[in-house]
Formats: sequence, structure tokens, C-alpha cells
Amino acid sequence: MLDTLRETTVVGNADETVKKTNPSVQKLLEVLGDEEWSTAQIMERLDLSHRPTFRKNYLNPALAQGSIEMTIPDKPNSRNQRYRRKQLDR
Repeated sequence: MLDTLRETTVVGNADETVKKTNPSVQKLLEVLGDEEWSTAQIMERLDLSHRPTFRKNYLNPALAQGSIEMTIPDKPNSRNQRYRRKQLDR
């Protein structure tokens, strides 16, 4: 159990965490900046058109590692859902 905690604990600042992410998540974070964007807007900025691939390679990994967050977490399938970079002080 202790080994698992050591593997999942993040130590350091946000910049170090971003450097360890995969390239797709890094691109997503660059596109988001400090703004809130819908899935369609993010895909357009990344020049992607296939939603399932975008979700699998960009959105889901970024959500899983905690790099981004939903603006409406209680309704993940809302048509008004937007995504933003996760702030450390939230």
C-alpha cells in the first residue's frame, strides 16, 4: 500500500507535473491556457475532428491526472460543459 501511495503522490510544483505528462495532454493544456472551452472549441483549436480519439488521447488522460477540470462536475454530459486548467489553490 505504501508503494502505491508513493507512486501516486505528486510532489513539486505544477510546472514539474506538466513536464511529466504525455505530449497530447501538454498540447491540450497549451490550448486551454487560462480560458474555459467546450469540447468542440478545444478540438477545433487542436485541429482534430474525431471526437472519440480526442476523448481517448487528450481529454480523458488530462482529467485522470487532474490537469484539467470540468466547469459542471455534477453533470459531465451537459451540453454546457466546459473544461479549464485545474488551479492548485482550488
